[in-house]
Amino acid sequence: MAQRRRVSNTPYIYDNTARDLQIRRQMEEPRRQMSHETRKNREKARHMSIGYVTFLMGALIACAAFLVNYIQMQSELTTKITEVSRMESELNSLKLSNDEEYSRITSNINLEEIKRIAIGELGMTYATEGQVITYASSSNDYMRQADTSQN
Repeated sequence: MAQRRRVSNTPYIYDNTARDLQIRRQMEEPRRQMSHETRKNREKARHMSIGYVTFLMGALIACAAFLVNYIQMQSELTTKITEVSRMESELNSLKLSNDEEYSRITSNINLEEIKRIAIGELGMTYATEGQVITYASSSNDYMRQADTSQN
């Protein structure tokens, strides 16, 4: 049996990917010539004036200065946060030691001994009815004695 060959314009592809022959044809076609105006505009776009370059350099320097300042401020903030944290830790430690010392002192106070010394050795007595004066105060914080004549 004789095999019949098909004659075609498209070449046979021997691998597993199909290629788009249109792209190859487009690449093989000669490029069209650009117009004079298009070429002139593209050439003008490639060259930048000295004023524009100066403006871009100024903007770049301003951005760099801003970023350096921002990074310095971030660094200072981090340092201050660390310092505040250290100081808060120190404050909590001091409060704890202060509370422990206060508890130690108040546990060693004998109120009966203080009362015996005040009455027996120092001659103090309890206040009588006429000696106690009550005042009405607008604030509950504290009261000052204005007149010392009632001693």
